[in-house]
Amino acid sequence: MEVGPPLGHHPLVAQPHTDREGPIAEAEREAALLATVDRPLGQPGAPLNRRSPFIIGLTGAAGVAVTYVLFQVVVSAHQALVLIGLGLFGAMGLEPAVSYLARRWLPRWAAVTVVVAGLAVLVGGFLAAAIVPLATQSSALAQEAPRLLQQIHDRSTVLGQLYDRFQLQQRLEHLLSGDTSALLTGIFGAGAVVFSLVTSVVVVLVLTVYFLASLPMIRAVLYRFVPASRRPRAVLIGDAVFAKVGAYVLGTGILAVIVGLGTFIWLEIFHVPYALTLAILVGLLDLIPVIGSTLGGLIVSLVALTVSWPVALATAAFYVGYRFFEDYLLVPTIIGRTVKVPSALTVVAVLLGGVLLGVVGALVAIPTAAAVLLIVREVVFPRLDRA
Repeated sequence: MEVGPPLGHHPLVAQPHTDREGPIAEAEREAALLATVDRPLGQPGAPLNRRSPFIIGLTGAAGVAVTYVLFQVVVSAHQALVLIGLGLFGAMGLEPAVSYLARRWLPRWAAVTVVVAGLAVLVGGFLAAAIVPLATQSSALAQEAPRLLQQIHDRSTVLGQLYDRFQLQQRLEHLLSGDTSALLTGIFGAGAVVFSLVTSVVVVLVLTVYFLASLPMIRAVLYRFVPASRRPRAVLIGDAVFAKVGAYVLGTGILAVIVGLGTFIWLEIFHVPYALTLAILVGLLDLIPVIGSTLGGLIVSLVALTVSWPVALATAAFYVGYRFFEDYLLVPTIIGRTVKVPSALTVVAVLLGGVLLGVVGALVAIPTAAAVLLIVREVVFPRLDRA
């Protein structure tokens, strides 16, 4: 005999409902009594006996299995996880601006829209302004190639002495006289790398926007995993970590813009060729902690040799002075004291990050070290002191 669905049986699941369900029908009637307006799914039941040998063995086996599966997931999906991490770091870097607007004038969605649109306008405007000079400099480089080749073969010039010292001609002839298929494979491989890089950049940008829009929900979900008794303390420490990472990412971007603009002005004053291209390169390299600006200054100084020795030496001195100016004035002013990591730990973190994840690891090493240092100071050391 068919009956109407009781309150414990969902009207959109396993219909029609009949008495042939036996004990399940009785359980559904009891479920209807458990459901309330505040808790439509009922109150949680009594916890299992954790001291049961079966539960202990099952928990241990499940822990081993989960650890193994997580390890395999990390190994298999490490590239995707790196992109996700970069997107999260990008969202943290833009979060201070979004929170400032959302706290004062705009709703969250409008603040995210304004910040993302403003960033897109700045980047688009820069690219629109830079495309023509970059094309012009590339054309000039092609026209300048014969003169550079003549200087290379002239042993009285600096380029010629370097060319002769490192036997670049013999190395180039050896490369071209080798297996043509290997050379073509290398060319196609370089194209694949460029395509993968562009795709990764697009994915990171999309993830950054999504994470930025969903950051309050992500934050709340993460804190829900912390027991209620420890949740207030976790909120304080977690928000401090978010603030440190956001301040570092945003400040690093501002510093990269400053050094790129300073490079462009300096090279234009001394008529060093390819000023815009070199300025963009130096700005990108400055994102790498510790060695980025030094490496960029070395490259620009070598290019300045094509003008004269005095210009090259002055350029090197400019980057040495800028490095002190950045470390002792710009970094404390822009990034502030929020990201305070000892110098020795900074170098160690960058080295370990570079070994583990390459350039990406070096980029995120310092904020990660700052977060770990904060947790150690606030959680680990107090517990050890009380032990």
